Amino acid sequence: MKKIYTLYILASVFVLTGCEEKKQYFEESGSVFHTLYRIKYESPVLLTEKIDAELQAFNLSLNPFNPNSIIAKVNNNEPVEVDEWFTDVFNKSIEISSRTEGVFDATSAPLINLWGFGFSKAEQATSEKIDSILQFVGYQKIRLQGKEVIKEDPRIMLNFSAIAKGYACDVIAALLEREGVENYMVEIGGEFVIKGVNPNGDCWRLGINKPENDLSGTIHKVEEVLKPCKKCGVATSGDYRNYREKDGQKFGHTIDPRTGYPAIQNILSSTVVAADCMTADGYATAFMAMGLEKAIEVAANIPDIEYYFIYADENGIHQANYSKGMIPYLPNRQELAILENI
Repeated sequence: MKKIYTLYILASVFVLTGCEEKKQYFEESGSVFHTLYRIKYESPVLLTEKIDAELQAFNLSLNPFNPNSIIAKVNNNEPVEVDEWFTDVFNKSIEISSRTEGVFDATSAPLINLWGFGFSKAEQATSEKIDSILQFVGYQKIRLQGKEVIKEDPRIMLNFSAIAKGYACDVIAALLEREGVENYMVEIGGEFVIKGVNPNGDCWRLGINKPENDLSGTIHKVEEVLKPCKKCGVATSGDYRNYREKDGQKFGHTIDPRTGYPAIQNILSSTVVAADCMTADGYATAFMAMGLEKAIEVAANIPDIEYYFIYADENGIHQANYSKGMIPYLPNRQELAILENI
């Protein structure tokens, strides 16, 4: 009986092992929310249909360009109950607005539209129109009551573009993990969530681009390399690929909701690492509008985020400033730090 029992166990192990599908790395790419996405993951099966379904469902919640989305109905004052995704993004937006003294504000949608960077046709930006819009811009003027959005003024409109791409990365990362995926990289419009290792068995590597004016989006000169070896969200904000020129003057897409005008600051590129990409995305945008000194001051009081800023000094020369906690993500800087301590 003992031999038969042993053989039975071995046979069971063989059957289970034989049925286990071999994992391999797959890559998905496409377009969503008027931007490109790229997803690499290790799995025994393709997850294309599930990823597409999740992105389309997200689109119906938070894409302001889609007239059937929840956010579009909120903006048009149509009766609608918000979903969990909308609620998460709304609450995170309010949190970041509070911590950045209103520099980040999702109710600045009419200002973004006015300057030609939003979801509706741009008008001619004048001081009169800006002053008029500022009367109903402000994160304190809107709240959630259950599943209903309550506005102090019906003209209030929301634009979560500065945070929704990052959250979409988080949503797809959560989907992959529900499917048992342990190694992946999710990129949507230049925002990332990474976990585990790449196909070479090493930590994922992400490049921070040099902030060079490039409306075509085809110039990819790397300023710095990130090498995150634990799960995190990474977001970069910069005006060098999304700007307008008027009367010979360049103005970027980062609008300061306190003034109604494009932010003119010395930060050229703001990269933030956080536990989730929604948080990283929101703060990367806010820091762009603050300027270097204020951004460093605010970041010091926000737990669990790290930053890497590229800025122009008083002579217009590009310089870098980064948090101490960012060094483990920077392989080149790690080597310098070791040499300096020898």
